[in-house]
Amino acid sequence: MIHHNDAGRRSVALFIGIFLTCLGTSAQDAANTTPYGFDSPLQAAALRGSPYKFDVGFRTDSIEKVDVADRGIVRATTALTPDPNGVFRLTLEQAQQAAAGASNPLVRLGELQVEAAKQHRLGVEAQYFPNLSSSYLGIHFNKHPGDVLTVEGPLGGGHQVAVNIINKDENTVNLLAVQPITPLIAIHQLVKIARADENIARAKAGMPVAETAMQVEKNFFELLVAQRELTGAQADAKKVQAKWLTASSAGVTSVSTEQEKDMISAEKEIIGPASKVKELTASLDEMLGLPEGTRLELVPPAPLVEDISLKEAADKAMAANAEVIAAEQTAIKAHAAATISKMEYGPVVAALGGYTNQTSINVVFPRAAAYIGVTASWTIFDFGKREHDVQESKANAEAADLGVQLTKAKVAAGVKSSSLELERSRQLYQLARRMVSATQIVEASYRPDDPEPVSARARMEADMFRAELEYRQAYAKLKALMGGQ
Repeated sequence: MIHHNDAGRRSVALFIGIFLTCLGTSAQDAANTTPYGFDSPLQAAALRGSPYKFDVGFRTDSIEKVDVADRGIVRATTALTPDPNGVFRLTLEQAQQAAAGASNPLVRLGELQVEAAKQHRLGVEAQYFPNLSSSYLGIHFNKHPGDVLTVEGPLGGGHQVAVNIINKDENTVNLLAVQPITPLIAIHQLVKIARADENIARAKAGMPVAETAMQVEKNFFELLVAQRELTGAQADAKKVQAKWLTASSAGVTSVSTEQEKDMISAEKEIIGPASKVKELTASLDEMLGLPEGTRLELVPPAPLVEDISLKEAADKAMAANAEVIAAEQTAIKAHAAATISKMEYGPVVAALGGYTNQTSINVVFPRAAAYIGVTASWTIFDFGKREHDVQESKANAEAADLGVQLTKAKVAAGVKSSSLELERSRQLYQLARRMVSATQIVEASYRPDDPEPVSARARMEADMFRAELEYRQAYAKLKALMGGQ
């Protein structure tokens, strides 16, 4: 008659329990970590304590702002070519295209932000599908597990029989597939959050290009103004020179104090505009990637023609303004976080299946076996933490909705102000152009070598270019509020 020894039964139960616990732990870790083990991109407080440890990884709003000058990044290069005299004949459109080329680091930075946000969204969407994992467990005991059976003879005597049920050296290989079930709802909300981050990155990607174009336009027109001021100062100097040449021809041979004062004053008037032309030329050369000291011949652009009504500008701003888009997408993220926080009341359920090959337990457990099952966990009571999390996420969602309204009101006010500024600057520019056109008629009555009309025309053109710069900058500001449309 064969009796199971109590110690043997306990040993078998112990090691079977260890083996099954290892399998269960592996499945639970895979269910809780691999398919949906990631942190939310929202504020930590919005999902604090949630069973869904969402880790979306990359955050589009956490990108460090790069300062090109501080980091030593190579600025934009250009394909512009000079004329035989080494002078670059440059239009405004050519300057803006060269500055906003593909080699511009700010443009590349925006493209990388969009690409990173896109890849992050695709990574979150991949969590809809099962996760496959593998594990290995190797154990060596310093003693043999021992005898577990005792055989009794007919006369009452007995002896122990060693039965090798649990091996001294154990190896277990486990392949596991886990498909989340209830977390699919949370993953869907995380996809909304990731897509919102991607939309924000796309809305902001074009901002460096528009800012660069505005800066180039400003520098271009300031250089035009400085060149006209220099031309006017040189014409004034010629007038002074002609005045004293006339006096010399009339019999005045010595240089008087008044003559010397006039000549110094004329020379001083030239130094300022000449220095400004040199400074602005160097700045524009740097923006365009041209060698230092490159001479530029600027071609005045054709008159700006635009016809944007206030209603059209306001409608486009509400649809394409980067701030409005960011506020709306932030509201989407807040509502998704609110949905995730409510899921803390329910269980986390996942289906699993796998294959194991083990040398731990012989006889009572096959060496190779496949299995399927379900894992679930549910927090019964957490002292009101879930209620507070839900209320917090609800408040965040309401605040985000209010932020959308405030942002739209701010943008609408900005559009109205910019539209009025555009109208005012348009009228001033048109008036300046008429004045310049009028000087062409007056110049017909002067001699070709007379510096008087040259000086007057140069100053009027300088005033016209100032008015045109203000007009174009107002238009660019309005376009920026409209999302660059």
